[in-house]
Amino acid sequence: MTWLVASALMFAIGAYGVLTRRTAILVFLSIELMLNAAALSLIAFSKLTGGLDAQVVVLFIIAIAAAEVAVGLGLIVAIFRRRETTNVDELRQLRW
Repeated sequence: MTWLVASALMFAIGAYGVLTRRTAILVFLSIELMLNAAALSLIAFSKLTGGLDAQVVVLFIIAIAAAEVAVGLGLIVAIFRRRETTNVDELRQLRW
């Protein structure tokens, strides 16, 4: 049960970071924290029920998160080289 509380706390911290931070890297790290909190809650529910299915899903989540980190950091570096900023408020011109 403590793992579920820890994952809820991690998710709340990540959501707070997404909503309050203005730097793209910190927003990206907050999203990753939220994804890891979801994986932790899956593991906690798997431990409560005794099944192993959620643990297999978490392995896929970890693989997807690794790919997301590679693509996301590449995009942030490319945007920084072009715009000389990672402030999310100043990058509003990248919208449609």
